[in-house]
Amino acid sequence: MTENNSEKLAKESRALRTYDGRSFNLPLFLPVYQPQSAIIPIENWKTRFGVEGCIVNAFFLYKNRETRALFADGEELHNYIKLNGLIMTDSGAFQGFTRRLFLENKKIVAFQQKIGADIVSPLDLVTPPQDNRTVAERKLRITTKRIREAKTIVSHSILAGVQQGGKFLDLRRRSTEELMEIGVEYIAIGSLVPFFNRNRNINFVGKVLREARLIAGPDIPMHIYGAGDPVELPFFAALGADIFDSSSYGHYASAGWYMTSFGAVKDPGVILAGEYSCLCYICSNAESLQEIFESESALAAHNLWTILNTIRQIRKVIAENRLETMLEEILERHATWFPESALKESWNSLHE
Repeated sequence: MTENNSEKLAKESRALRTYDGRSFNLPLFLPVYQPQSAIIPIENWKTRFGVEGCIVNAFFLYKNRETRALFADGEELHNYIKLNGLIMTDSGAFQGFTRRLFLENKKIVAFQQKIGADIVSPLDLVTPPQDNRTVAERKLRITTKRIREAKTIVSHSILAGVQQGGKFLDLRRRSTEELMEIGVEYIAIGSLVPFFNRNRNINFVGKVLREARLIAGPDIPMHIYGAGDPVELPFFAALGADIFDSSSYGHYASAGWYMTSFGAVKDPGVILAGEYSCLCYICSNAESLQEIFESESALAAHNLWTILNTIRQIRKVIAENRLETMLEEILERHATWFPESALKESWNSLHE
């Protein structure tokens, strides 16, 4: 395999710095936190899991009359969430994909900055794989216009410049080029994970990430919205991405999935046969694997720990210049456990 510029960038230790001077090592995972329905208490996030930050949906905070009044009276987001770390806010873009929000971009952007979000998201338009070129181009045009508007509003938070373009590489390229022209300091790749979820094929994702990193250069943090499966994160990091967020730890648990570094499984027998062991406090204290599989809260806690431990391992191997070795180990075990997966073949073809 030949090494390209994106993989070279992934070998350098980097950090994200906020406007108030705090620094967070990259790569970084931001679990989605929903204050009204958290499956894992926020007070456990730092002590038991080592969570360094999270992403919160500002749309829900804004639309709730009580919380909006609370923030209008001077409440600050970090204090409200009770997490001393990096807090990014989402604009409600995903909710806007399924229903009309009756919400203006400039209002939700200004709200995010007012409540003290470290990273603010514009109200972009989600562009799934099924969108045709006409739809994807229209959504890109509107998204870019909204980012330009947000740039005039945000002054003491980091503005996420969201790349869209759907399944069209030239539109993705145009989106990134326009973000650089606007002058954003943070790029968030939107609507990308669904392409990887198609049988773990990383070909399109790899092309998007490589080109975005090439255009953006080595210094700008690059975030993938919705990335939260441990098996995908090392590959995304190798391709130039370094910040991820997801509620996957809870969603996977509710469907009975147990996350591992090599892929999520529903059958404890796969874990036992594969001689896989987990060191999280849930697995270490359980009487049996079956006990964990039968508890949604236990699965969620295990899953969150596994994602964050994967991030710690990525940092470690990058510092030791062993990321390629980590990827090879994952590919071999993943191919054995999931013979129908396209990950190994698509990754190799990406490097031919």
